[in-house]
Amino acid sequence: MKNAIRSSFVAGLLLLCGGAIAQPDMPSKVSVAWNQYYSYDQVTAIMRDIAKAYPEITELRSIGKSLDGRDLWLLIISNPKTGNHKDKPAMWIDGSIHANELQATEVVLYTAWYLTKAYGQNKPITELLDRSSFYLLPLMNPDSRVAWFETPSTPHSQRQNTRPIDDDRDGRNGEDPDDDLDGDGSITMMWKEDPNGRWERDKVDPRIFRRVAPDKPAGGWTMLGEEGIDNDGDGRINEDGPGGDDMNRNWAAGWLPPYVQFGAGSYPFSAPETRAVRDFLLDHPNVAAVQSYHNTGGMILRGPGAPFREWAYPREDVAVYDRIATVGEKMLPYYRSMVIHKDLYTVHGGLVNYTAESLGIFSFTNELWSVGKYFQRDGQNPNEEMQWLWRDKMAFGQLFKDYTEVEHPTHGRVLVGGPNKWSSRVTPTFMLEEECHRNFAFTVYHADEMPLLSFARTSVSRDPSGLWAITVQVSNDRAIPTRSVHARNKGIGRADLFTVEPASAVKAAAQLSSWIDRGMDFVLHEPARVRVESGVPGKSQGGSIFYRFLVEGAQGQKVRLTYSAEKAAAISVEVTLEESK
Repeated sequence: MKNAIRSSFVAGLLLLCGGAIAQPDMPSKVSVAWNQYYSYDQVTAIMRDIAKAYPEITELRSIGKSLDGRDLWLLIISNPKTGNHKDKPAMWIDGSIHANELQATEVVLYTAWYLTKAYGQNKPITELLDRSSFYLLPLMNPDSRVAWFETPSTPHSQRQNTRPIDDDRDGRNGEDPDDDLDGDGSITMMWKEDPNGRWERDKVDPRIFRRVAPDKPAGGWTMLGEEGIDNDGDGRINEDGPGGDDMNRNWAAGWLPPYVQFGAGSYPFSAPETRAVRDFLLDHPNVAAVQSYHNTGGMILRGPGAPFREWAYPREDVAVYDRIATVGEKMLPYYRSMVIHKDLYTVHGGLVNYTAESLGIFSFTNELWSVGKYFQRDGQNPNEEMQWLWRDKMAFGQLFKDYTEVEHPTHGRVLVGGPNKWSSRVTPTFMLEEECHRNFAFTVYHADEMPLLSFARTSVSRDPSGLWAITVQVSNDRAIPTRSVHARNKGIGRADLFTVEPASAVKAAAQLSSWIDRGMDFVLHEPARVRVESGVPGKSQGGSIFYRFLVEGAQGQKVRLTYSAEKAAAISVEVTLEESK
């Protein structure tokens, strides 16, 4: 029966992903448009509105300040009537550690919006929030998001935080920033008419410049590169702008210094934002799942970020990752399950590397948006030109800045224009709600696979010694174990605890290999308080552990057994000292 319920839950999520986005039968108390992007102040206002509208299941708090003093707003969603949020398995969800990866914030906001509106109206989500907690940080890099919205940017700039650094290593910080020569708010490209130039303008679509083949006459244009001027006179343009540290290289898991990996910061957690998140996670060891949102490329990524960290991913843990990611690929069309260092590139000191490798949490990064979504069919591999042309056609010219003549201090009269900062990476606004919903559904599935414990069986019998033998099966009905194998191997976090009360009555305890095991490998110390280093495995890997306690007591006496784990809600059962029927 439980298998049928679980299958229907997953099938329901897949149906939600494939069906209509709007849920008219589940109205929200907070009205939010999911076809636009929001500034830091607007994100803050939406979070406050959600917390105010749903005070019975939310708590809004600032977990710290950014480099420029902005609050890092975190929303806790859980039902306090079913227990403190720290006593339940929890999922951490964050977005926009790279500020230019805009839709990451909207996906986390959507998750908060949907969870709150669905509570009490949708049975699976209500049950999930009754037994679990969610910690949502929509915007980890607020300073650079403000800069992306309010200052000239490219699709790829404002990634780091705003700490001034010497990018070009000339002894000065940020002295050659981006220059918006045409005043449109985007940094585009510069072209100069040149009789010997190796580029020509397309005769049908003058927005396009094409490189001339080596055996063909000159095309009449030279590409000068990114829009800007050489402020520091070193012959390069825009090479030392504002910021900063790449905060997804600033975590204490395989961290390497900036001369190995640019942007890593002077030491792990040198950024106040990463320190704030670290401190929260260390104070909340109940976090059993992590979802971090980035863009772009349509990926469901797990660690390690570097090949020398493979030891942190034992095959049993990899099987759990694969189980979850395989379902994710069905929920997220054109997304692929990938390993960071094998399938993308090397990352030292990434956030999900820290949470997985240093904290033992099953952690994913989703790289949001896949260009295949433009075409809605398999077999498409559009080049960069096709991508922005198609996108601009769908946006009716809003993603392209028409070429404008500008007088440049070095090059004279040049053309400035091209695809603007909205032209790539971010999900098109008309497709944003679907992107949010599908990724939310995957997150809910991941959260639903956090450990869920029960006492599957208990039996009481008289031992030949005259003591009572209490045999117990503790089961986990979800994929994620109470302790990852990596956590067990490296002693990360607290071991699970199996306790019996009254403790004085317990004379011996032993773990069994199965329910019918007659042999007993006795616990040597504190038989009434057993440390279970291995935890309870996930359902696909057996899902149960077995223990036997030898207890002294009068017939009819009550004995309480409690099993607790950092990443699962504690369970208790009371048994009577009498022969089981």
